[in-house]
Amino acid sequence: MEPQVVFTIAQQAIYTLLLVAGPLLVVILAVGVVVSIFQAATQINEATLSFVPKLLAAIVVAALMGPWMLSVLVDYLRSMLISIATAAA
Repeated sequence: MEPQVVFTIAQQAIYTLLLVAGPLLVVILAVGVVVSIFQAATQINEATLSFVPKLLAAIVVAALMGPWMLSVLVDYLRSMLISIATAAA
């Protein structure tokens, strides 16, 4: 296998990873910032106050974007399996 092919596969894997994980991470980051500002404004230092909203946001995003994330991962897997089949032939 040529190095260029390996780099292309790695690039596609990283792009797919960022594409799938991006929305989830952005929403969790935004919720964390909002909760941190709320905690700083009210001086409430409770650990569960920052954990529970992030967990709920992650569940909501996973429920809403889950089918899309799964279809992106399935498309990536399909293309990788096809490329393995053509490389072996």
